[in-house]
Amino acid sequence: MSKIYFQGTFGAYSHLAALSIYPNSKIIPCKTFDECFLKASKDIDSKIIIPESNRITGNIGIEYLIFEYRLNIYAEYFQKIEHNLLGLPGTKITEIKDIYSHGQALSQCSNFIKSHNFTEHVRADTAGSAEMVSKNNDKTKAAIASSLSAETYKLEIIKKNIENEKGNLTRFLIMGKNISQPEFNNKKYITSFLFKLKSKPAALYQSLGGFAINGVNLTKLQSYPEKNSFDSFFFLCDLDGHIEDPKVQKSLEELGLHCQDFHVLGVFEADKNREK
Repeated sequence: MSKIYFQGTFGAYSHLAALSIYPNSKIIPCKTFDECFLKASKDIDSKIIIPESNRITGNIGIEYLIFEYRLNIYAEYFQKIEHNLLGLPGTKITEIKDIYSHGQALSQCSNFIKSHNFTEHVRADTAGSAEMVSKNNDKTKAAIASSLSAETYKLEIIKKNIENEKGNLTRFLIMGKNISQPEFNNKKYITSFLFKLKSKPAALYQSLGGFAINGVNLTKLQSYPEKNSFDSFFFLCDLDGHIEDPKVQKSLEELGLHCQDFHVLGVFEADKNREK
């Protein structure tokens, strides 16, 4: 049975995503993202499922780990995020004073929180907050988490779908040590890669010319400082297309002329939710 590692505790949105994609796998929680990446880099028969960005609140902040470990990306998966107010069974909303969750979940439910004058408490993850509320046995405390967390920790959903905006999605990446990519045919693909430019004026401008000339669409281009540096940056990039497509190859060859470091992270089918 294959192993899937995720960050957090059972009931987390990462756990929910793992169950959706790999219902027959052994799903194992890790305390940190670093631990997930480390486990996958040592165990070639395992995969990790990691939240990379959220449609509303942006990046999760795992880019430095992608750069450090350079695991292969096998797929992307867009998980619908529906936040719920969870409390002890029988709790009335008027009894609640303190609310616990991950910082992003609190931010995504800020209108609801303000309307009830709850006191916010930032915790490492949503499901861990639900577990804490369950153990504390105090009706004044509640968590914002998934319906799976309610089920896992025997809490009651006091109010469903309390997020500010409906249609909230988190993009997850499925990654592992082994290199694998789909055959090139007429499906929609994403090629993901990282690069570091040679230090020279207008390097980024010159390096991107090949994509424009060859008509290749970049869907993501983000810069991040290298560890302990403010003047050395690497870039994470996604493009529309398969690496075996001649126009993609030409674009990447052009980019390579300007790089001191270049690494393909993965080629995978685009998730259908990209079109929504």
